[in-house]
Amino acid sequence: MKVLVPVKRVIDYNINVRVKADRSGVDLASVKMSMNPFDEIAVEEAVRLKEMGTASEVVVVSIGVKQAAETLRTALAMGADRAILIEAASDVHQDIEPLAVAKLLKAVVDAEQPGLVIAGKQAIDNDMNATGQMLAALLGWGQATFANEVVIEGDSARVTREVDGGLQTVRVKLPAIVTADLRLNEPRYASLPNIMKAKKKPLEEKTAADYGVDIKPRLQVVETAEPAGRKAGVRVGSVDELIAKLKDEAGVI
Repeated sequence: MKVLVPVKRVIDYNINVRVKADRSGVDLASVKMSMNPFDEIAVEEAVRLKEMGTASEVVVVSIGVKQAAETLRTALAMGADRAILIEAASDVHQDIEPLAVAKLLKAVVDAEQPGLVIAGKQAIDNDMNATGQMLAALLGWGQATFANEVVIEGDSARVTREVDGGLQTVRVKLPAIVTADLRLNEPRYASLPNIMKAKKKPLEEKTAADYGVDIKPRLQVVETAEPAGRKAGVRVGSVDELIAKLKDEAGVI
């Protein structure tokens, strides 16, 4: 079974994000970029399926700027077999919308014919949480989102997923879409020998035009602003003073 894993290049989660002075978006100049953490979890799960003998090949695909090739090389160093880069933007500030990404991924799925697509549940830059669901709808496949355990059983997958009330176990017929949640696994660090080997693994470069997909934006960012700063806390001297502040100042009682 072939497993396809979409990965996205985003600002590293350790970086303090800054908003542009004109509030048109986030400043990406000279900022460290890395693989979306949820996508990294998805790559790890696909590689583990291959190591177990369940998957025969792991293919990773990224859609965006040419620099996303570095992100794909990271996935190859983790254990993926080959990569596909779809160059759909020349400006790093241009984010390809989920519907366009889903349409491009559908074209890749039609060409590659994987038995399973594992994606991160969302990207940490826009938090859309939509691409996996849209891809499932376009393909007409079953989906299991927010997975924290995936077990392949014959022609189906048993997925334990996180819901508001706890855990829910579902069975989905393959081929299917699975989106990875935080507790699915802990991604491995790529070793130096594997990083060197990744440079020789195949990385195919395509464009959105090659797949005949219109990626013209349908959404417009009106303004980007930092969240309001939190007020400093106040130490009170007694329970009566606390109750008074909660009643008169906070208005919660």
